[in-house]
Amino acid sequence: MDARAGTTPPSQRAIRCGGERSRGNRFATLCRLNGWSLLPLEGESAIAPPPHPNADLGRSPLVIGKVEIPPGKRVKVEIPVTRLPTGTTLSLPVAVVRGRYPGPCLWLSAAIHGDELNGVEIIRRVVRSLKSSYLHGTVLAVPVVNIFGLIEQSRYLPDRRDLNRSFPGSARGSLAARLAAIFMQEVVSHCTHGIDLHTAAIHRNNFPQIRANLQDPTTYAFAKAFGAPIIIHAGTRDGSLREAAAKRHIPTLLFEGGEALRFGEDAIQVGVDGVRRVLAYLDMYTLDAPTQVPLAIESYETKWIRASRGGFWHRKVELGQRVSAKETLGFVSDAFGDKPTPARSPLNGYVIGYSQNPLIHQGDALVHIAKVTPS
Repeated sequence: MDARAGTTPPSQRAIRCGGERSRGNRFATLCRLNGWSLLPLEGESAIAPPPHPNADLGRSPLVIGKVEIPPGKRVKVEIPVTRLPTGTTLSLPVAVVRGRYPGPCLWLSAAIHGDELNGVEIIRRVVRSLKSSYLHGTVLAVPVVNIFGLIEQSRYLPDRRDLNRSFPGSARGSLAARLAAIFMQEVVSHCTHGIDLHTAAIHRNNFPQIRANLQDPTTYAFAKAFGAPIIIHAGTRDGSLREAAAKRHIPTLLFEGGEALRFGEDAIQVGVDGVRRVLAYLDMYTLDAPTQVPLAIESYETKWIRASRGGFWHRKVELGQRVSAKETLGFVSDAFGDKPTPARSPLNGYVIGYSQNPLIHQGDALVHIAKVTPS
């Protein structure tokens, strides 16, 4: 369905492909996968979009961590980050798959929050399936960005800073700022597109979703190509990787799915399929690509429903469930179950996240709803 009132779902209308970014093979691939009709504007012929300034169309040397990667090669690079008090060196691991043929450069990143692990597995499966002899362009895969948080099974760095509030970073700043600066210089600076993979925070669970700036036509088409069950318009936050990439005019998607410190197969598979669809959409890699792009729900507003009192939370809804305004989502009671207080949805939408901890205080977040227009 199309959540925007007064519009026809894309699968039911022809697309007139005018504008700077809507021409050429990438958009044509998206139209083909969706079953859209591709109609040129009157008096215009189909032309390819101008190449992104970072696209490796000229096959210029690609150097990551002082290692030059030639076309048609797969290389793992360890980029030194810092030394621990023990003298042990910690490095940022980057898998570079440079295709035999020219094309876009896509980065895949995971574990910016060190306890969010689904993205690590998504990247493993995608990278192992790629064959450089069939790849057009380059994939830069960083399965563990926050190496410190991963070791400690923590969202944060040792100084309790959130890495995703530290971009674009500084070579002379805090530990978080220095790691962010290395990632921007060694990875983002080479790329034309990016996908950052996340899960919910600890004690929460998220429905697979894409968050992106849907008001930007290029990013909107990019998000639709991923094929997540729901795509959500989300502005950028100060210090986030998406904000830093946006300032460089790099379309970036943030994928959310599952919970921290767990592998969730459903969310992982959505992520793997989505990345493969994106590679096909960008005309980078079509082997093993899913043949269809599901028609995603779109939402431009989300809301956390919070507890009106402390106690024990009894949830009655599931991820992906559609709810109506005033529908009961669960209730809060004391340890004996006396005087239950219901929590109700204030809007029509879908459950995209919830708290998994039944012990709650007044004001705690309980259920996350993505608003949609009633059909």
